[in-house]
Amino acid sequence: MSVLAPCKSCVFVISIMSEQKCLLLNWNVRGLNNKARRKVVKDLVQDKRCTIAALQETKLAMITADDISETLGIRFSKHFAYLPAQGTRGGALVAVDEDFYSITHLEFREHTVSVFITSTQSLATWWLTVVYGPQGDREKIEFLHELRDIKAVAGDNWLVIGDFNLILQAEDKSNDNLNRRLMTEFRNTLNFLELKELPLKGRKYTWSNDTTQTRIDRAFCTVEWDLMLPASMLEALSSLVSDHSPLFLVGASAVSNYRGFRFETFWPQLPGYQEVVQ
Repeated sequence: MSVLAPCKSCVFVISIMSEQKCLLLNWNVRGLNNKARRKVVKDLVQDKRCTIAALQETKLAMITADDISETLGIRFSKHFAYLPAQGTRGGALVAVDEDFYSITHLEFREHTVSVFITSTQSLATWWLTVVYGPQGDREKIEFLHELRDIKAVAGDNWLVIGDFNLILQAEDKSNDNLNRRLMTEFRNTLNFLELKELPLKGRKYTWSNDTTQTRIDRAFCTVEWDLMLPASMLEALSSLVSDHSPLFLVGASAVSNYRGFRFETFWPQLPGYQEVVQ
């Protein structure tokens, strides 16, 4: 029996594809009320070919479809949701590329915006919660209670991502100025929610100032979401316009999509063809 095999001058490839379910950019952008900042975000979205964008600290009380087009691209301007900023502080945004996803349900809380996403490619559905955690200690506890409330809405397939303004363990901060009570509350909340953290590649910390570095930008998911996209990878990117690192999540199922053998009529004309099939 003859078998096709690679040679120096003639290579035949049957590809096993890694099915991309989501290309998600998460970033505390420190304000979208600046055209130069919007251009940086849009360039990154286009460079990474993102299909979902989650942004924190927009500093915008109102966001229009035109704002979305300018910041992310026109394909994101149909399906989006946002938390308005209070004055020029806070605000969060989530938007999806209409060629890949649609948003059909919304849930708003004080520090979170949750959307029900349906893939137009595979009809997979899941909840995405984008968070922008508060600064004050008392407000942080209220924020964790807010996350617990969302669990009943989100169900099984659930991804939670954003700037939590909380750390899980001492290793998440570059100094010993720690609030261990809040760390414990954060861990207890994640256990209650039955969420697992997506490992971060690229760097140890995601936020820095002149004296301190912390890992406060994170992503968590349910076991069901992880089983849906078991080959997912979370990477921290570099930034010159924000003190937060952008997070880039590639959600992939790593499923073999073999579609059968197809003979191409031009193959016999390629150098080395006869040697391969003999």
